Amino acid sequence: MLLATADSIYDTLHLLNAGLEEEAFEQAYKGYFKLKELGQISKTDVLTIADFSKPSSAKRLFVLDMEEGKILFQTLVAHGRNSGLIYAKEFSNKPESNKSSLGFYRTLQSYYGEKGYAMRLEGLERGINDKAFERAIVFHGSDYVTNSFLQSNGYLGRSLGCPAVPMQQTKPIINTIKNGSLLFIYHPNEQYKTKSTILNS
Repeated sequence: MLLATADSIYDTLHLLNAGLEEEAFEQAYKGYFKLKELGQISKTDVLTIADFSKPSSAKRLFVLDMEEGKILFQTLVAHGRNSGLIYAKEFSNKPESNKSSLGFYRTLQSYYGEKGYAMRLEGLERGINDKAFERAIVFHGSDYVTNSFLQSNGYLGRSLGCPAVPMQQTKPIINTIKNGSLLFIYHPNEQYKTKSTILNS
């Protein structure tokens, strides 16, 4: 039933044409549905998915309006520098790993820091991304997340593990998703799929 609903929304939002993997949405929706039922997310009108099965040259971050049934934002997003060059292939929850962490996150408050306007993230999966806060993994903008950087280098700039987006889109995206919505970082990683209690309960 849940899968059928996810597939229906996936088709309605034309996410295949937009370039979002179907499995990415199915997993994201499963977590969204479960965490919503458990009261773990307070802002349920939006769902954000970073599809790390795609190369960094793809607009692989999607912010979806779950009430109106539309894509609010689709843009570039960086992965961690030690996760891979063009594709993110390796993931870690360890401090100083400079790798991205997969799985489900709750968005927290916005703030101004060394990265400018940014948003804290809380990893919701023990042993997978729960050290995000300790690692200072935040959602922020960066000048290495640009088409010009892509054209010059053949790949996007990389972060220390943070999902970084283009500077000009940072504020509107953060203001849309902050304070209790769900962010899901996807990759067709068998170890993650096996380990995730959110996906397997």
